[in-house]
Amino acid sequence: MFSDETVASVSVPSLWRQSHQSELNSRSCQTRHLQTVDADAQAVTTRTGSAQTESSGQDAQTLYQQNLEELDKPELKRFLNQVVETIIQELVKNTRSHAFDGFKVCWKECNELVSRLHCLQHPSAQERGLHVTCVSWSCTGSVVACGFGRIDDGDWCTEKSFVCTWNLNRKGLSPTHADLVIDVPTAVTALCCHPSQPALIAGGLYSGEVVVWDTSRTQDTVLAQSSLSADSHREPVCKVSWMPIQKKGEFGILSACSGGRVLLWNMDQSSLILNTGYALVVQQLPHSSSVGFKARGCSNVGVTALARSSWDSDTFLVGSEGGLLLRCSFSSQTVAEVPFDGQSVTFKAPAVFLFRKRCGPIHSIHYSPFHRNLFVSAGTDGHAHIHSLLHVNPLLSIRVSDSYVYQVQWSPSRPLVFAAATSQGEVHIFDLGHGSLRPAATVEKGGSHAATSLAFNSQHTHLLAVGKTDGTVSIWQLSGDLTEQHTREISQLEQIVSEVVE
Repeated sequence: MFSDETVASVSVPSLWRQSHQSELNSRSCQTRHLQTVDADAQAVTTRTGSAQTESSGQDAQTLYQQNLEELDKPELKRFLNQVVETIIQELVKNTRSHAFDGFKVCWKECNELVSRLHCLQHPSAQERGLHVTCVSWSCTGSVVACGFGRIDDGDWCTEKSFVCTWNLNRKGLSPTHADLVIDVPTAVTALCCHPSQPALIAGGLYSGEVVVWDTSRTQDTVLAQSSLSADSHREPVCKVSWMPIQKKGEFGILSACSGGRVLLWNMDQSSLILNTGYALVVQQLPHSSSVGFKARGCSNVGVTALARSSWDSDTFLVGSEGGLLLRCSFSSQTVAEVPFDGQSVTFKAPAVFLFRKRCGPIHSIHYSPFHRNLFVSAGTDGHAHIHSLLHVNPLLSIRVSDSYVYQVQWSPSRPLVFAAATSQGEVHIFDLGHGSLRPAATVEKGGSHAATSLAFNSQHTHLLAVGKTDGTVSIWQLSGDLTEQHTREISQLEQIVSEVVE
């Protein structure tokens, strides 16, 4: 009933495994195959060219022999024999000279030596076309004062003008709004701040009056004023300067005008009283026969520049319209040959020495603060002449401009540096220590308005004020190369002066 039987196996495929494997199938995709092509390009053809002088057909040896024949001449040998000893002497002299000790080549451009800090202006003066005629720094060095007028008026000027001051240390300084504006009835031709009282300013007017302003007053700033009398100037005042008088600590005012008078004033309450008067008459000049012209009667010398020595209290210098440059003495007792016209004092003739005459008016004179006998002058001939009080001719003449030079002034910190303002609008700063007569720096190169005045700041020696005919006063900052005194610079100045004199 039971028997063995082999039955074929039966398999059942797993549905789970099949479904799971289908989920693990990988898929992939990508962009189509990119086709690339390499290509290059260059000039198809090249060409090389050269040029030179044509060959003369002679080799170097032939040319050398010809040169020897040219040099082997009797007249050339005679010339060399004559000058060889002189050349050797000069070379030996140069080896012993100290003129260029401390010389440093300045590779900087001129505009890197100066930079403008402020451009000050008074809108009312600019609207009326007034020029800046004079600038002066206060004794503290923080306030700059400028006077307005006109330098191109040949007729009598009755136009009103201004004196303006700016305090550069004041917070919120406005270049177009002056801290103080003083109304003046006529053009201002000269300014000078007091050497110890910062509020006092002395000024000269086109009318011939001398005025002292007190800027600390809130109402009437006129502290003292000269009256229109026989004692006062009758021509425009060209220069005013504070001068110590006999009483210790007190100052008088020295003024000069184109009428040939130099007057010393004392302040008495609200007026200026004439102390001493000097008159420059052609007939009383030393060596007047060399002046170059003859005058009939009493002919006054038209004074255009004045400078007082800080080394010698008895000496002052005067420049004139006719190119005369005179050394004068305050202690002169010679009576001036001028007609009496009700003057309260007897005028004296102060001239004691006449320098070589110039070919045009002298606009500016300034004493060196480092050498008692050295001064510089300039005028319409376009040169800056460096003089010694002991010599008739200038020690050195430097070409500054092709036109007028209105003002020159020595640096208060560098014995060999001075600045010159020109009618072409440029201010050149010269450094004699560089051994070159070219300017070390130029301010406002290529300007269209004349630079009429300039003033170094004696307290902050890196500041220079420049007034121009466009009615602006620019404050320039000088770099250390123009303000820091170098070692042995004083002795170098002495050496240069002595070598020029020899």
